[in-house]
Amino acid sequence: MSSAFQRLIRQTLLVAGMAALPLNLLPSAARADMLAVEKDELKFGFIKLTDMAPLAVAKELGYFEDEGLYVTLEPQANWKVLLDRVITGELDGAHMLAGQPLAASIGFGTSAALVTPFSMDLNGNGITVSNDVWAMMKPYVPMEDGKPVHPIKADALKPVVDKFKAEGKSFNMGMVFPVSTHNYELRYWLASGGIHPGFYSPSDVSGQIKADALLSVTPPPQMPATLEAGTILGYSVGEPWNQAAVFKGIGVPVITDYEIWKNNPEKVFGMTKAFVEANPNTTLALTKALIRAAIWLDENDNANRMEAVKMLAKPEYVGADEAVIANSMTGTFEYEKGDKREVPDFNVFFRHFATYPYYSDAVWYLTQMRRWGQIAEAKDDAWYAETAKSVYLPDVYLKAAQMLVDEGKADKADFPWDSDGYRAPTAEFIDGMTYDGKAPNAYLDSLPIGLKGAQTIEGSEVVGG
Repeated sequence: MSSAFQRLIRQTLLVAGMAALPLNLLPSAARADMLAVEKDELKFGFIKLTDMAPLAVAKELGYFEDEGLYVTLEPQANWKVLLDRVITGELDGAHMLAGQPLAASIGFGTSAALVTPFSMDLNGNGITVSNDVWAMMKPYVPMEDGKPVHPIKADALKPVVDKFKAEGKSFNMGMVFPVSTHNYELRYWLASGGIHPGFYSPSDVSGQIKADALLSVTPPPQMPATLEAGTILGYSVGEPWNQAAVFKGIGVPVITDYEIWKNNPEKVFGMTKAFVEANPNTTLALTKALIRAAIWLDENDNANRMEAVKMLAKPEYVGADEAVIANSMTGTFEYEKGDKREVPDFNVFFRHFATYPYYSDAVWYLTQMRRWGQIAEAKDDAWYAETAKSVYLPDVYLKAAQMLVDEGKADKADFPWDSDGYRAPTAEFIDGMTYDGKAPNAYLDSLPIGLKGAQTIEGSEVVGG
């Protein structure tokens, strides 16, 4: 049945007063409390990662159709292609790296006005090293009952990197995109162990100025093969590509992002500001559908996760083996082969207010852009707050949430109605440093490695103070 015909049925039913019929007797297009959406046929992009799950669930369980939306989900080759296609309007929205709409808004890489009303998940990434690097690290890793003590700090990697440098060899690592969570988490972990991950500058966007470890972009699904080929010695990526290295026997995930920053924000659902302004009801409708999907993914202590794994394993979504996806989607994470541990919050889609777009999450990403030179010059605290508010749309999110509560599809207690958009300060980082989203410059000043104050990169040197 075409979307135009379904729309006609819906309108006819409303005119005829048939909304009073039992829900099970109505076509699905007439069942929900419909918003008058401006655009009902939509195409959304995603990368083949498990954290695209809310999109798959919203489509597979009919949540988009309940809102009068007829959605096509289309995998994209890489993050750059995905971003460009949202900007040009070829995609109406997409599963995005949280840093992408922020970077676009400040003109780093690509300049465009992008926004997000919905944060897709917490945690979900890991850092994997090759078997050879793991063997070199292991003597420096504390052990208990014959197993490594977690979290494994980058202190254990530093002697390995130093050895490579002394031998005149590059220590190459992969991450998925210059403004990805994975890049910033990998950099954070390395720097916490005294390993410099390198600076960016306006004239050198390699990110390798003064670097001890050389980080470069590799698309997520290609990470294991690139590691196996020896082109990189380790990588930071989302699932299922860390667990894939374990299954293939080619590498060891040494740390998860949950251990680097507990309950860190991950992906967002990104759209152009122009789309949201032209289609406010469509934006509310799709946000409602995504919130419902997130609730389903986490409800009843993750009771639906194996069903979600089966969805994600389909070739049109992630297309990896169910066993690989389940290894991290069902409350566990396997490090060294056979060393599977309980990590109940490795993938969080709704609890801990995971889907609320916090300004403080946006500010953290901006601090890391400044820390590593992607933001070339100092900005005052007000700039960070204003930039976050120009991209993150918690008011839209809460409006959609209230509609779901009113419809009996969500619990009022599950949303942060009184939030000012900032999480409480936290020190739940691998290095114990405290982050306060309302004091970004003080936070930057507290970090031993990275730009602070008025410092800039000129040539290959840090100047200023």
